[in-house]
Amino acid sequence: MIVRNLISQGAPHMEAKDPTQEDHQARSDFVRELVQCSSKRDVVPAGYSIEPSRTIVQFWNDLNQLPRDVRECIGSWKKLEDQGFKVLLFDDSRARDFIGQRLGPRYEKAYDMCYHPAMQSDYFRLCYILLEGGCYLDADDVYNGVAIEHLFSDGRLRVQPLCYDISTNQMVPPSVFAQPGANASSWIFYFNNNPLIAVHGHPIVERALARATEALERPAAGELPEIQSTTGPGNLTKSIFGLATENGEIERALLVLCDWEYVAISKWPLSYRHDARNWRLSNQRDYRG
Repeated sequence: MIVRNLISQGAPHMEAKDPTQEDHQARSDFVRELVQCSSKRDVVPAGYSIEPSRTIVQFWNDLNQLPRDVRECIGSWKKLEDQGFKVLLFDDSRARDFIGQRLGPRYEKAYDMCYHPAMQSDYFRLCYILLEGGCYLDADDVYNGVAIEHLFSDGRLRVQPLCYDISTNQMVPPSVFAQPGANASSWIFYFNNNPLIAVHGHPIVERALARATEALERPAAGELPEIQSTTGPGNLTKSIFGLATENGEIERALLVLCDWEYVAISKWPLSYRHDARNWRLSNQRDYRG
């Protein structure tokens, strides 16, 4: 495991508000500041000098019903095998076995509480990257064919920032929101959980897995848990914000990727996005795949 106190060492840290207040604006402001100053410092702490495994990991719950268009997205990464990368694809059964064998019954039970394939992939990626390190990618990402070796040069967590404009119901492009000072009252900044690239044992991934597990273990009050905040990007963002608040300097533990779209593009449209396999259409609903 990476030594935890690395996060608290180094230069003075930016202030973050108490995450127990569940202040969404405070988290958004924190992410914005982190994203817009990310280019100012790129020093790799000694504890993160170990390179992560050159492994690409993906998930589709039922490989017997893998849509052709999704198969093409997944297949775009196979060319990296010629460059020494290992490319792995897990389904529900293999993911469950991995979690049960490596982490035990508590985590296997939490995985079973994930009622939708999107939640399963969210939870599995945290388990896999924590234990093995490497790179987790969503199945709808298409590889652009550019060099990616630099993304595995050290063990810091690489995360992609996102910005959503609630006034237009549209995503704000990184070329706009990553500029220093760029902001609007209707913008919400957060971190995506795709890609998820880190050395094994990374403390942010460990924190995110712990939060997701505890949330899945809580008795439901008559409704299914919300996917995004329980296991997805909301959970990862809260985990990063919480560690920054408690321990201080967070930039030493992660690297913000404002140019991920240069590496891969999330393909739209895809056939499954029009039915219950799209988590946005199944959020907090009983899923029948």
